[in-house]
Amino acid sequence: MLRKCVLVLDCFRPTGGPYRLAELVERSGLSKTTVHRLVAELVGLGLLERAGPAYRLGGKLFELGTLVPRRLGLRETALPFLQDLFGATHETVHLGVREGHEVVYIERIHGHDVLPLPSRVGGSLPLTCTGVGKALLAFSDTELVEEVLAGPLPRLTPYSVTDPARLRTSLEQAQVSGLAYEEQEAAVGVSCIAAPVFEGGEAVAALSVAVPRARFRPAQLAPAVRTAALGLSRVLRAGRPF
Repeated sequence: MLRKCVLVLDCFRPTGGPYRLAELVERSGLSKTTVHRLVAELVGLGLLERAGPAYRLGGKLFELGTLVPRRLGLRETALPFLQDLFGATHETVHLGVREGHEVVYIERIHGHDVLPLPSRVGGSLPLTCTGVGKALLAFSDTELVEEVLAGPLPRLTPYSVTDPARLRTSLEQAQVSGLAYEEQEAAVGVSCIAAPVFEGGEAVAALSVAVPRARFRPAQLAPAVRTAALGLSRVLRAGRPF
């Protein structure tokens, strides 16, 4: 039963919904009767909530997610650096960690003009379609990189990189420069520059700045992104606070 509940909850990746019952049946592969019963129980527990004729993730999941010790500690340690980065760029700032082949966002700071991005705190996107994800993947172990490159590579927009050779080149360039770039691959009209965050020689997170394509100036943004990533890495290496 628990496994089936997780299957239903996993249907809400990466947006959180809303999805109608028929969509959850199709996405989960479970019977309509089973999904109907599980959804009713999850709603009762606050793990899902009704959104008209559909369902979306409930507030209880968000509350529990924010209490995960490792992520909570990392977020709290990173927040001053993210705020400095936002202050320097006045653009949308992200912090994310890797889970499997996806990046999970644990913080996002933006101004009054919110970019139309699919990223959200607690949400996940493919590593290969995001700046944060590419920065993490570039500094992951070879086995994971080869596993991802074996594909198929996901496509979120017409600009998403689905050619393994092209993606490999991007990752190699990121390894050399310490910066990863994403150009309209997660959302049309938005580009991103990201840098990995290290702790003990391991890339444990990555941070990024997302900018409307029309004013994307990598050379101007790179110093601020590097400074924030290096500062956070220095603090993490000095003593594990999470």
